[in-house]
Amino acid sequence: MNQPFTPQLVLAAYTQAIFPMGNEDGSIYWYSPDPRCIIDLDKFHASKRLMRTYRQGKFELRVNSAWKEVLDACAERSSTWITDDIKRVYTQLHEMGYAHSVEAYYEGALAGGLYGVAIGGAFMGESMFHRVTDASKICLVYLVERMKARGFTLLDSQYMTDHLGTFNALNIRRSEYLERLHDALNRNCRFD
Repeated sequence: MNQPFTPQLVLAAYTQAIFPMGNEDGSIYWYSPDPRCIIDLDKFHASKRLMRTYRQGKFELRVNSAWKEVLDACAERSSTWITDDIKRVYTQLHEMGYAHSVEAYYEGALAGGLYGVAIGGAFMGESMFHRVTDASKICLVYLVERMKARGFTLLDSQYMTDHLGTFNALNIRRSEYLERLHDALNRNCRFD
């Protein structure tokens, strides 16, 4: 894509099963993997230990309370695709009401979080981080519960990882992903 990198371009790409990732040289690359990793909200599974931690209320969970901090923490890696352009455009998406963060606080400090983009009944998960054991996992449990309560149907995780596999994430064919995406985009859901 040789168009300026804008929030509108990112939203249009998501509706076509495409997402951007920054490169260390500053360029933006576009991806649409086949197979595509999703978390089926009805088949989501968290361990008994994690659910016990979740129910104990060890973490205070918030939404959209620390956008910049979550974005910056997700980018704090030796190699990251969250470039300055990605931060700029996703912050604009946040200001427009599309991009959201979920935060876990422990003893008053930001302990973990995740962020992504909500369009219709789809949430495109982008990245997560933790500073305290289980904090990002707790955010994911909260995200799934929030999505289910608000009528969302698609949690896009892009690529399978061992970490996501522990939650019953699955790879699906592009054709199935496109069907699920089409259905989700036609839903009228509010994330916040």
